[in-house]
Amino acid sequence: MFDSVDIREWQGESVVDPEGNKIGSLESVYVDTATDEPTFAAVTIGMPTRHRAVFVPLAGANVGPGYVKVTAFRDQVKNAPSIPDGGELAASDEPSLFAHYDLDYVQGSSGERRLARG
Repeated sequence: MFDSVDIREWQGESVVDPEGNKIGSLESVYVDTATDEPTFAAVTIGMPTRHRAVFVPLAGANVGPGYVKVTAFRDQVKNAPSIPDGGELAASDEPSLFAHYDLDYVQGSSGERRLARG
């Protein structure tokens, strides 16, 4: 695993699946609002003129020379909820993102959103 501060330094690096297949490039990191720990990565995919960012969980991820390896496979990530490149994940989209990866979604104790761009 990586130190939570270190993952922010990997922006622009390749994100690969467990088999080493490139998914895209690390665009940004979303942290859990309760713990301030990196929880999801927004990964830029698509053609040079048509980018979008998809989300992949960072649990179990590790880093190597020039890449971040995640535990989800490329096909699952490419079908994940997405936003326009440089956009922001809406709070209303958080439950579907967690559901896509079969993860439990719980809002903050005061109803606040679970993820924030780090």
